[in-house]
Amino acid sequence: MIDDAKPVLREDPVMAELLEEHDPYAEANWTEFERLCVSIINQQLSTASAAAVKERVFDLLDEDVTPEAVLDADEDALGEAGLSGMKIEYMRNAAEAFRENDLTRAGLADHTPDEVIDELTEIKGVGEWTARMYMMFVLEHEDVLPLGDLAIRRGIEQLYGDGEEELTREEMREIAEAWRPYRSVAARYIWAAYESD
Repeated sequence: MIDDAKPVLREDPVMAELLEEHDPYAEANWTEFERLCVSIINQQLSTASAAAVKERVFDLLDEDVTPEAVLDADEDALGEAGLSGMKIEYMRNAAEAFRENDLTRAGLADHTPDEVIDELTEIKGVGEWTARMYMMFVLEHEDVLPLGDLAIRRGIEQLYGDGEEELTREEMREIAEAWRPYRSVAARYIWAAYESD
């Protein structure tokens, strides 16, 4: 995907610079369930806070982050690791959903993007933002534009808005038209740039 995307993204001068400066594909090779847990942990937290909580939770589970491990984990210990009561519930809901349904890449391979979002948002605690993160990072859909993500919106504003005024989501969608059909790849480069500042 990345090799196909680069010629398209280089047509955008801002994106061409990001391609030279960042490598957003150096992320850990997590399982599908681990990635969903990470997205739940990341909800409404700064990057640094989310990383710290994720590390403590994964340590608590001895890096064996499976539905069974989450369901068996002591609730107080999960709380001490930094998860709110609500996020503990959400992770357990995700664990139950993984035990009941095939939410892996293979299991969702024949689903349309809308069907993936519908299936994932059936899980209490998985909203559209988390479903889109799953589509991008796990299912590797090429053309997801996650404007529900604050870092993406701030990143686009910094890179394309001259820092003078907030861009509307409609203006961001217009900017992102140049990245089709690889908006997911572009989004990952914007994250990388935003998080490096």
